[in-house]
Amino acid sequence: MFRILLKSILVILLIVGLYPSGQAQAKVRLVSDTLLSERQHDIVLESPALGKQTSLRILLPKGYEDSNETYPVLYLLHGCCGDYKAWTARTDIEKATENLPLIVVMPDAGRGASYSDWYNQGDYGPPEWEKYHINELIPWIEQEYRAKGTREGRAVAGLSMGGFGAMSYAARHPDLFVAAASFSGVLDTNLDPDFLEKTIFQNQEKVPPGTVWGDRETNEIIWRSHNPWDLAENLEGVDLAIHTGNGEAGGPLDGGLESPVEKTCFVMSTSLHDRLDELNIPHIWDSYGAGSHTWGYWQRDLHQTLPRFMDIFNNPPEAPIPFSYKSAENAFSVYSWQVEFQRKNMEFAKLSNVSTKGFDLTGSGKAEIRTAPWFTPHGLYQVKVKGAGRTKVIKADADEEGRLKIDLDFTTEKAEDTLSVSIKPKK
Repeated sequence: MFRILLKSILVILLIVGLYPSGQAQAKVRLVSDTLLSERQHDIVLESPALGKQTSLRILLPKGYEDSNETYPVLYLLHGCCGDYKAWTARTDIEKATENLPLIVVMPDAGRGASYSDWYNQGDYGPPEWEKYHINELIPWIEQEYRAKGTREGRAVAGLSMGGFGAMSYAARHPDLFVAAASFSGVLDTNLDPDFLEKTIFQNQEKVPPGTVWGDRETNEIIWRSHNPWDLAENLEGVDLAIHTGNGEAGGPLDGGLESPVEKTCFVMSTSLHDRLDELNIPHIWDSYGAGSHTWGYWQRDLHQTLPRFMDIFNNPPEAPIPFSYKSAENAFSVYSWQVEFQRKNMEFAKLSNVSTKGFDLTGSGKAEIRTAPWFTPHGLYQVKVKGAGRTKVIKADADEEGRLKIDLDFTTEKAEDTLSVSIKPKK
């Protein structure tokens, strides 16, 4: 009974940590667990975020049942037109991981759902794929399996649309993943919106154009708020790898095929690579020349990625402090900091230079900030706010966890103001 109670408490703490504003949502429900082999399980879950049942495939480490160890988790994402069975059906992932102390989770993500909560012509609501993967699936995995349950024990990788998902999730949630890898990924949707709108959204999901992120002309901010290129600065501190062919004929693993799709993904991957270079963010850049959008290359990418991920799990880098984070969401949570805006329009804001000494916030309207629990519980602090030619000094009491609540008011309704906030104990 004590072990069950302790496990329940840990799960609640995990879910609160993952959710913005610290509010736990409805949890997934296990429908079935089918053992396919010694290590391979097919799972069916009932997901509130999706409003339906969904499947995933899990590979457990050899000897899992006889061990008390905890293991890192690789979330391995499929591409457009595929499903959760793709990696085991088309590669040797089961054999490649048989001697690794690693849990591999391969969730379904819709044929072309693009790892996002859908706009649905402004109605939002199900399917909410990001909410399912981030806020339902990860907590469920860490409740049901002996997963490490920390940033240092999670990595994400994927191919094509799944490469987009891996980099988008890592950029939107850099506090959840220590490493991310893209194989032939769709990594800059600014370059060819029609490639996604017509090829993926409309044809594969059989929905009207604009269903997933809205019409590009009128909802560009939603598109860009998921786009790895636009969020590249958030990836500082995440171990990154980008693998891509150039789509030209003559590759060694496909019979010499030419691939227009890989050519598009090459241009997009190169764009993110160039952006990361511009930001001085280290990453592996594997541009291997001739090669098509086919499984032989993705299996090779996987074989190159697995040892690197295991090295990272064994010697994980610390999360960056100070850190910066860019988001267009009205409310977001990162590294246990929570920010909620009241403003007229959805637009990019930036929380930057975050440390125990303070932070900068660029945005508009009004914002409520709840800091991470970095301060002395019940301690009294002096908070100095500078910006737009004015300085304001306020007092803030840390709560029992050591968090401060700070309210900021910008002078403009456009995201042009930056307020600099310094924090120090009050004498």
